[in-house]
Amino acid sequence: MRAAEIRINLPQATLAAKTWGEPALPPLLALHGWLDNAGSFDRLAPLLGADRYVVALDLLGHGRSSHLPAGGWYHYVDYFDQIRASLDHFGWQRVDLLGHSLGGTLASLFAALYPERVGELLLIEALGPLTTTLDDALPQLRRALDQRAAFTDKKPLRVFPTLDGAIAARMTANDLSEAAARAIVERGVTAVDRGFVWSSDPRLTLASPQRHTEAQVLAMLGGIRAPTLLVLADPATSYLPTAMMDARADAVADIRVVRLPGHHHLHLEEPHAIADAIRAFRARG
Repeated sequence: MRAAEIRINLPQATLAAKTWGEPALPPLLALHGWLDNAGSFDRLAPLLGADRYVVALDLLGHGRSSHLPAGGWYHYVDYFDQIRASLDHFGWQRVDLLGHSLGGTLASLFAALYPERVGELLLIEALGPLTTTLDDALPQLRRALDQRAAFTDKKPLRVFPTLDGAIAARMTANDLSEAAARAIVERGVTAVDRGFVWSSDPRLTLASPQRHTEAQVLAMLGGIRAPTLLVLADPATSYLPTAMMDARADAVADIRVVRLPGHHHLHLEEPHAIADAIRAFRARG
């Protein structure tokens, strides 16, 4: 199944997106991880497009979407405005959400914020955001402000002489296969005179100014009303420890947890297993 490219013109940004399936089918909005892009769904979305209209966004600052103007900064809560505006753009009063990593954080909290707008919630390696302790709240804010003060857009970007060089770097950074890394990198670079540079906004790498505590996240997850599928990697990803994720799952009223062998980018490395898990979830009695 071939993908189509679309643009979503919002008041504050232009978002790029890839789509699979027919627009008349029930919609499924897919949200990628941090420093990934819509290409991360290239292997999974065609398996779902027979009965869903899959729209995979490039979040602001990622892939082929626009960047924030000079002087702006990224925080994950600002993406909720873009998600809601994207739903309004298509005229979707209610939609199923699919999210990986950062995208799963966004999908899960959007479902808690706006339960009337979310049908099913499909999460891969995410349920709620990363957290901090009370003692680290002030140092976290200081780190973020210091990084912002030191940031300059004049710093030269790393140039990869070949696309294969960028792919190799991504393979190393995220323990990805060549095919998985290629899906992300081909959409995540910009051609320049001497090769390729990352197209993502460098400001995305700065520390978040604020993080919730674990207790706050558990309270927010209690707002999810959508039937939820949570797919986790086995062995567990280091920053998604089993005990924490079990406690978060317990906070969701209607959830099924599936653990599959693999690593953090399960949807790229094991797309058929993910698609089977989604089909089984939808066929539940």
